Amino acid sequence: MESSRLLWLLPLLGSVLLSSDPSECVMISPTDQTIVTKAQGEKVTLICKFTLASEDVGQLDIEWVMVQPDSEQTVILYNTGKTYDTYHMSGRVGFVDPAPSLGDGTIEILNLKPTDTGTYQCKVKKLPGIDTHRVQLTVLEKPSRTKCYIQGSQEIGTDVTLKCTSQEGSPVITYNWIKTTDTDQLPPTSVLNTDTGDLLMKNASQIYSGSYKCVSSNRVGTDECSVVLNITPPMNRAGTIAGAIIGTLLGLSLLAFFIFCCCKKQREKKYEKEVHHDIREDVPPPKSRASTARSYIGSNRSSLGSMSPSNMDGYAKTQYNKVPSEDFERTPAQNPNFQPPKYDHACRMGDIAVV
Repeated sequence: MESSRLLWLLPLLGSVLLSSDPSECVMISPTDQTIVTKAQGEKVTLICKFTLASEDVGQLDIEWVMVQPDSEQTVILYNTGKTYDTYHMSGRVGFVDPAPSLGDGTIEILNLKPTDTGTYQCKVKKLPGIDTHRVQLTVLEKPSRTKCYIQGSQEIGTDVTLKCTSQEGSPVITYNWIKTTDTDQLPPTSVLNTDTGDLLMKNASQIYSGSYKCVSSNRVGTDECSVVLNITPPMNRAGTIAGAIIGTLLGLSLLAFFIFCCCKKQREKKYEKEVHHDIREDVPPPKSRASTARSYIGSNRSSLGSMSPSNMDGYAKTQYNKVPSEDFERTPAQNPNFQPPKYDHACRMGDIAVV
């Protein structure tokens, strides 16, 4: 009799025990996704699948938040059959299943940024049950804008360094050099620094010549660059120095000659300008027209003295026409200093007086 009563009370006791632990009502399915690392610009899927119990009678709430040191920042929310995603990731986050109430609260975040790095928590609540799951997301930037160059003289017997550096990318970035011609093996005297990207080649020889490739990498991606090394015999230092000196002297000579020509040209222009405006005192003034007329008459007088009276009349008329009339028609007022010559013996023939 007593045993039958105990059997009847067991189901009731079990239901009481189950209802006393609400966290067992809603349960998020276990997953190995606890730490995720992605590259900038990629997308990530954060898993949150759950199951409900018959005892869960309240409204279903699914909430994703980014856990801050002293607060929580909402990412996306499902409540009363509606999705709310107009938060700081608006346009980049959404539920994978359009109906998350069926047991899948997994979300997808697009176009990841370094600022998206943090701890994300999925919380499923349907009173009296509630359960949570957390995942750590790290967003890194791939190495990019990687450049390779050679430092040092590319001559036999010298030390040459191949340098490689990525201007962008999240740490930690490691570098590795390989030879892409003849063989993938680096020269035996080379020393590689994977942290700085320097490949030092000591006592270089011509067999070191060829193409080399540097690969920079971090946890989310890689980048690479190439360089061609050409080891040549040493140059003639003496000839190079002599050529440089001769070239310098020649350049200085040409410069000095150019300056000399410019200065000479400037002096010539200055002298011509001074001479053009200078009044020279040692040059006599030009003869007046009166003096010219007197000289002309005097020369004719000497010619007339040697001629006979018979032909003097024709000659006088002809010569008179050759005398510039301008001088004889000038009035005394135009030349006050001119005085007609006086002679003791003269005879007049026509319009000309003959001494």
